[in-house]
This record gives sequence, C-alpha cells and structure tokens, in this order.
Amino acid sequence: MKIIITGSVGHISKPLAKALVQNGHTVAVISSNPEKQKDIEALGATAAIGSLEDVDFLTTTLAGADAVYCMVPPKYTEPDLRAYYRRIGRNYASAIRQTGTKRVVNLSSYGADLDKGTGIILGAHDVEGLLNELPEAAITHLRPTYFYYNLYNFVDMIKTLGFIGANYGGDDRLVMVDPADIAAVVAEELTRPASGQTVRYIASDERTASETARCLGEAIGKPDLKWVLFTDEQVRSRMEANGMSAQFAADFADLGASIHSGAMRQDYDRHQPTDIGKVKLEDFAKEFAATYSKA
Repeated sequence: MKIIITGSVGHISKPLAKALVQNGHTVAVISSNPEKQKDIEALGATAAIGSLEDVDFLTTTLAGADAVYCMVPPKYTEPDLRAYYRRIGRNYASAIRQTGTKRVVNLSSYGADLDKGTGIILGAHDVEGLLNELPEAAITHLRPTYFYYNLYNFVDMIKTLGFIGANYGGDDRLVMVDPADIAAVVAEELTRPASGQTVRYIASDERTASETARCLGEAIGKPDLKWVLFTDEQVRSRMEANGMSAQFAADFADLGASIHSGAMRQDYDRHQPTDIGKVKLEDFAKEFAATYSKA
C-alpha cells in the first residue's frame, strides 16, 4: 500500500512510519521542516516537505495514495486554536476529496464527541465533522485519552513547589495512553479493510490523579508526592501570569474542568476498548524519572 503519514517524525508518526516500512508498505511522511528529511529517509520513507496550510501541496502529496493518517500538529501560538484546527481540517477534506483517497485514519481525542465545554479539544470535534462530510472515504476517528507525556508539564512545578497541581486531581480518574500504543493502533487501522465512519478509543492505563502522583513520586524519590486540586480561576490566572493569552488560558481551564467533571470520558466509558495498550504507568514513570533528573 501507498500510505501518507502526517506528523513528521513525532511521538506517534516516527514509530508508525518505521512499522509500516518494515511491513513492506510504501510510506511518505509529511513534514514542514526540511531538516527532518534525513530522519524520515533513515526510516526508509519518502519525505514530503511542505505545509498543511498549503492545500495544493497536500493534494499533490495525497495523489495516488491508498490511505492517509491525518493529525493536526498542536500550535499553541495560534491566536484562535479552534480556527486553526478547522483550517487544517478543511485542507485535509479538500485534498482527500480531490484525490479520491479511500482510507482515512484521523487522530482525534477523547472528548471530541462534545461540542462545548472541552476548550482546546473543540478543534478535534470540528475536524471529525469536516471529515465526516466525505461519503466516499472509509474514515476511522481515533480518540486517544490523556497522553502520558502531558505529565512532563508538571516537572517544573514539582521541582519548585513540591507537588502536582491542576483543576483536576485527587480522586479524579485519568485514562492515560502512550504514543507507542497509539502508533500500533494507527498501523492496524491503516492496513485493514474498512468502510463507513467509525470511532475507536485508545488507552494504556487508568489510575486516579493521586495514584498517578504517588507512582511518579516513587520513581523520582518523592514517595509522598501529592496532586493538588486547583480552582478553574487559579489555573487561568497562573497561565496568564506565565504569558499565555486569556483565550488559551480559558480554553485550557475548560479542558481541565471537563476532566474533573468526568465529561471528557463519558463517551469513552460507553465504548471502552477491549484491547488496552501495553505501556503502563509504571513503565512511563521510569521515563519520567529520567527526564526529571535532567531538568
């Protein structure tokens, strides 16, 4: 199969490209950074250097492809993140429609079923809707849960304040996922027969926030590490004080609030995957400890 991958050589796309090439597929990886060409070619893939903002480039790259893995690279410098997601989503839809690409695997997010209250996840909701307007393509929306590597955002807080804090925490249950487990599911979906529009959730482990803090704490030599619950206003104020825009701070606080309320995971709970990923929290904690020691 000829398969197009977006996401350059990131956390998911790099192991995905490697696995597909090893299984005999012809793979092209889209990257906006010309310096990544050698890394892409080292995987045995072809580098397609260009921007997802350029619909003509995207259309040319997808021509003749059997399948495409779509993702919207986070770009938190955008003044309107949701508008950015819509823009890239429209470009994907246009290129897929023009080239007649029949198989589409879209990296979305848990919570993408909701049309309000999830902050920065609303863009993923919009992209799903745009791709669902392509009746000729078989589309699978992959909805991974809370990425383990989001926990790296708390390294500085642990070092300076001695705890983890967010507007979710305590007994709130976190369904977490590792990029390697996501890549395995993407590879499976891209290469299997499919039809219509489907949703598939991806998860690796589930713990409370307090259990998560304890596990990470044990790995870094702080077995009493706590996860403190902040208010929404405290989160917004802290982010704005750190230079974030008021809009982004509000969206980020909304995301945390939806995790705290359980709204983010309601649809996940109704459609939990039976094939939970291999990477458990204790596995990630070892990586976290290595990063923490270098920070």
